[in-house]
Amino acid sequence: MTSTAPDSRPTEPPPTDPRLADRVHGGWLGRIAGNMLGKPVERGDYWTRDRIDRYLRLTDALPLTDYLPEPPAGAADFELRPEWRSCVRGRVDGSCRDDDVDYAILGLELLESHGFGFSTEEVGRLWLERLPYLQTFTAERTAYRNLTAGLSPPLTATYDNPYQDWIGALIRADIFGWTSPGDPCRAASLARRDAVLSHTGNGVYAAMWAAALIAAAFTAGSPRDALEAGLGVIPAGCRIARTVRRVMSLYEASLSWEDTLDTVADETAGLGWIHAVPNTAVLTAGLLYGGGDFTHTIALTVRGGLDTDSNGATAGSVAGVLCGASAIPAQWREPLRDRVRSAVFGYDGARISELAARTVRLMEG
Repeated sequence: MTSTAPDSRPTEPPPTDPRLADRVHGGWLGRIAGNMLGKPVERGDYWTRDRIDRYLRLTDALPLTDYLPEPPAGAADFELRPEWRSCVRGRVDGSCRDDDVDYAILGLELLESHGFGFSTEEVGRLWLERLPYLQTFTAERTAYRNLTAGLSPPLTATYDNPYQDWIGALIRADIFGWTSPGDPCRAASLARRDAVLSHTGNGVYAAMWAAALIAAAFTAGSPRDALEAGLGVIPAGCRIARTVRRVMSLYEASLSWEDTLDTVADETAGLGWIHAVPNTAVLTAGLLYGGGDFTHTIALTVRGGLDTDSNGATAGSVAGVLCGASAIPAQWREPLRDRVRSAVFGYDGARISELAARTVRLMEG
């Protein structure tokens, strides 16, 4: 007689979709490579678009298809950041440490430790436990200081904080997109819970938009489709949304990349080179005019100036998700040696592939 009792054997978790794993890995690699590309010229008040392109012409690096070349002898008009020796072509040997990557790692630790129901207070406690104070900047340093003074969210974001609308929360958003493939609303909700520790207004909307954009890239047919999905999670009247739509309208009107950025730069003048609004414009233009090609996307985004390493990182994350790690050209992947430097305690020297695998495991429960 055949038993009809239910099978009591433990069930195996469903196998990971290799395409999903490749896309998550592509997001991590893209973020790190884009960050490294933009790091030598990160200082938007000095490294304007014009200065960046003059440097690339001087070093015979246009079109830009690899990490930045090192400065030739006598290039007195081109002062790269002090870390340039570790992030120019021919010298890259693993990634440099940078907060644009530290926060992705910290976000992974957050979700592994507290799950997707984490609170903003738990984000703050994790910063104090894992992140050195002197490796925080602008709004994050202010929030950190406020935490140590005993303040709780949302006061950590609002008390004595002139950086509430800057780009810091946006650079922390990737992990929420990578763990919400095809679900922009979920990604935005997670990013908001993180962002309000240190930001308000457009600083928070920028993070929500970026997380949703990355989540949408897993299923979008094009960068433009992903951008549209990102707009669906923030108020239509906020300045982030209006700026993204402005760039999209100029692109659709067939303006050149240069003319589009000139137009939006005039319209956002005075906000400063680390403010979320003008950087969102540079990022949007890089994604649209890059057309889904990984190299073209991060090259245009970094050439757009302002916060070059942050914008390059986010553009690389989106482009890496769109194409997957296996399609990222070797000149970007191989010099990283599958290793990442980090100031997050316990993570310096971690393997990029392992960080990506842990990200995928979060989605498997």
